[in-house]
Amino acid sequence: MLHTLRLFKAGIFKALAHPTRVAIVEFLQYGEVTEQRLREKVGVPPDSFAQHLDVLVRKHIVQSRAAGTQTYYSLRDPAFSKVLEAMRAYFLDHLNEAIAMLRQEGESEMDGAETPPPKGPPRPGPG
Repeated sequence: MLHTLRLFKAGIFKALAHPTRVAIVEFLQYGEVTEQRLREKVGVPPDSFAQHLDVLVRKHIVQSRAAGTQTYYSLRDPAFSKVLEAMRAYFLDHLNEAIAMLRQEGESEMDGAETPPPKGPPRPGPG
């Protein structure tokens, strides 16, 4: 059972392993949208868009619904947007850590800049 769950998770992460597919899921977290509108929002060529959308549909992340001449897409389970929110929070947590480290380095460099470097050749120590 545990192995099956790990395979499932790995498959989901693999399906999200492209920025275009992440963008599709991000737009769909706000609700159902036509294929044309979704493609415009994502901004990729139709052939590429269709391939990415197909990956998400085959992994049951996204579902489609035909209505007349239009095809509508939505998240299969709106709770999936929580996965995206968790990843966003993870990114921001680590981004803040990186920014804090850069600030500390900058402050250390500024502290060192206040002390002028020694002038002239180094003096020999006591020997």
